[in-house]
Formats: sequence, C-alpha cells, structure tokens
Amino acid sequence: MTITAINVRNQFRGTIKEIIEGPVVSEVDVVTRSGDIVTSVITTRSVKDLGLEVGREVVALVKSTEVSLATL
Repeated sequence: MTITAINVRNQFRGTIKEIIEGPVVSEVDVVTRSGDIVTSVITTRSVKDLGLEVGREVVALVKSTEVSLATL
C-alpha cells in the first residue's frame, strides 16, 4: 500500500518499534521494510489521536526542503 493522495515522494512503510512519550512531544521509531529506522517527533496528542502503539504498521512520510551533508 502506498499513499498517493499526498504529494510526498519519500514514503517508508514499516512497523512502530518504540514510542518514547513525553508530556508534550513524543518520539516514534519506525522500522522500515529494509530494516532502517525512521524517527518522528510528533505531539503526544497526535500519538493518542492516531492510536499509535508498538507493533502497529504505519507509513512514514518524509518531506524536507533541505538536506544537509557533511564530509567524513
């Protein structure tokens, strides 16, 4: 399943691995199908409204106007 009604090209399907809930914002770690981890920082209210919980399948949508790089 891919979400097509949103203009976001970078979509990663995965499963929620961990939620670190704070009073205002929470960190949600998603393990993608390739085994990578995408971390989202969203409001705790959104975590509750979306019914997010460990093990739930989600799609991480990534949209950025800037990507910074550094040399190694």
